[in-house]
Amino acid sequence: MDAATVALIIIIIGALLILLEALSPGAFIVIPGTVLVIVGIIGYIVPDFLFSIYSPITALVLAIPITLITIKMYQLLAKPVPPTTTVTDSLIGKKGKVTVTTSPGNLKGKVRIGMDIWSADSEEEIGVGEAVEVIKAEGVHVTVKKKE
Repeated sequence: MDAATVALIIIIIGALLILLEALSPGAFIVIPGTVLVIVGIIGYIVPDFLFSIYSPITALVLAIPITLITIKMYQLLAKPVPPTTTVTDSLIGKKGKVTVTTSPGNLKGKVRIGMDIWSADSEEEIGVGEAVEVIKAEGVHVTVKKKE
């Protein structure tokens, strides 16, 4: 197989890796894909390059800046966002529904507030399906009363 054919094969493999990265971002296969495309282009222009010691050395030298550029690009595209948390004080006054019967002094009761399920107790027994309002929140459990 001549050097031009090998260079074209390397370019095609590199382009396929870049395409795969476009279809599933974050896999970082764009790095070897880009290195292969560049090495393939150089090998196509200078055929003796592919079968010399300079080909793998060039690939390694290219991989470092391409990796750094790729990481920076991903950081710009998807800036990290701190996780959202629910402060228990923010639950006071919220409305919800009982999913497991609540009773005084018993944290086995459960209520759904928004999309979250919280352990709950109450001053009186409240049955499943009843609408409730949070009157106190402590740690990971809430105290509720029947909604009036």
